[in-house]
Order: sequence, then structure tokens, then C-alpha cells
Amino acid sequence: MSEQYKIRGWVRILLMLIPYLFVVGVFQMIGAALVDYDYGNIGTDRNSQQRFIIQLFTFLGTCLIVGIFVKYIDKEQIISIGLKIKNRSSDLWIGFTIGTIIMIFAFGILEFLNEIQFQKIVFDLDEIILSVFLFIFVSLTEEILFRGYILRNLMYSFNKYVALLISALIFAVAHGMNPNIDIIGLTNIFLGGILLGITYIHTKNLWFPIALHFSWNFFQVLLGFNVSGQNVYSLVRFKMPQETLLNGGAFGFEGSILSLIILLISIISITIYYRKKPIATPIHHK
Repeated sequence: MSEQYKIRGWVRILLMLIPYLFVVGVFQMIGAALVDYDYGNIGTDRNSQQRFIIQLFTFLGTCLIVGIFVKYIDKEQIISIGLKIKNRSSDLWIGFTIGTIIMIFAFGILEFLNEIQFQKIVFDLDEIILSVFLFIFVSLTEEILFRGYILRNLMYSFNKYVALLISALIFAVAHGMNPNIDIIGLTNIFLGGILLGITYIHTKNLWFPIALHFSWNFFQVLLGFNVSGQNVYSLVRFKMPQETLLNGGAFGFEGSILSLIILLISIISITIYYRKKPIATPIHHK
């Protein structure tokens, strides 16, 4: 690669930053206006419909900006960021299954250790359906942006593992203002960025991290945990005898030591898998 080409990847990310924040901000305000949410007061709680609509408009704004930059700056097709679905159905199922198993396992361990105490089931079909679509759009939005565009462009400029670390750091910083966040929560979001990106640096495909991201968030919510510090509808209700590093306290499972251990084990396992079965395809600039 030429030195000019090495610079281009990270420069594209910087060029996109201000247009992205502006356009997505406008889209979010439009979504907020449609559901009568006071966007000027970010501390105001949102109901499930408001969360869904605002996230939908965040997704639309993200697709618009990423699509424009991929087409006119990168001069490639949007599908090239990792959205090819052919022969990738297994990635969807594996990603979904891993996230589901992790959350059920975590709930079981914490219940067994009396870190959480089951109280009741609160079944609301409308809320469950809204949660499904909410977290579909959350996973699509964040994977298209952080892995499909940011990580992909960083890989034009740096070694793929360096690019992965930088993208995970950006991912953590972007969540740095979430409610109740602490150093463990921030560390776990950074590790989550690595977990979600580690298959991408080998496959250049987004469907595994999209599915994993969705099931991680969705089942975390269904089982009663806050998601990255945010309290939303839960199918399962439990109480914490006390907030500890093991149960994550108000930030939720992602603020726990258990989450940190699971993330590290998952990252190491995937790394070992790809080192034994290298399938990396070099990125070529058009």
C-alpha cells in the first residue's frame, strides 16, 4: 500500500464525523417530534414507542450518511461494507445463539449465587414486539457504523488488530455518557467492541456481529437487566440484594465482572478459531 492510501482510511472517518452527527441529530429530532418526545431534555425518560421511533430514525440517518460516503468518497457499493447475505445464514444463527446462551447462562449463574433474586414475569406482547424491532435497529445501526464503516476504513490504514483496538475504543467512547456507567462498564463496552469486530477483521462480513449484538441486547432486556445502564421493559423482573461488581448494579450485566470474564473467554475462543482456520481476505481499494 502507498502512504497516500494508508492515510485515506482514517481521514474518511474524520470527514464523516461532523456530517454524521449533524444529519443523525436532525433525524433523531424528527423522530422525537413524531412521538412527542422532548428532545431538548435528554434526561427525560422515553417510553418504548419513543425509543423505537427515535432509534429507527437514527438508523435511517446512519444509512444515509454511510451510504453517501461509501458511494461518493469510498467509491464502492454499500453492500461492500459487509452486507452480502449469500451463504451467511449460518453466521446469523451462530451469532444469535451465542448471544442467547451467554445471557441465559449469566442469569442462571447470578441467580444461583444469589446476586439476583427472581420476582415475577411481566408478559406484554406489544412491549416484546417493540423490543425486537428496537434492538434490530440498534444492532444494524451500530454495526453498520462502527464495524462496517469505521473498522473497515481503519483496516485500510492500520494492521487489522490495531484497527480493531481503535474501533473498539471509539465504540466505548461513543457509549461513555450512558447512565450509571463506571470503569468496569466502560471496559466491558470496549471488550464488546472487540468481540463484535473480531470476526469482521477475518470475514469482512457484518451478519455475525449484527446477530450477536441483537441477541446480546434483546435477551439481556428480557431477562431483566439494564442495557448499558438504560432501564427498559423486561419480561423477567428480579431484584438485587445489593449492587455488586458481580451483578453489575444499575448499569446492568455489562457493568459486571462476570460479563468481563465472559467477553474475554469469547474473544480468546474466536481468536483461536480464526488462527487455526485463517480465511482473511485482503481489502483492496477501488
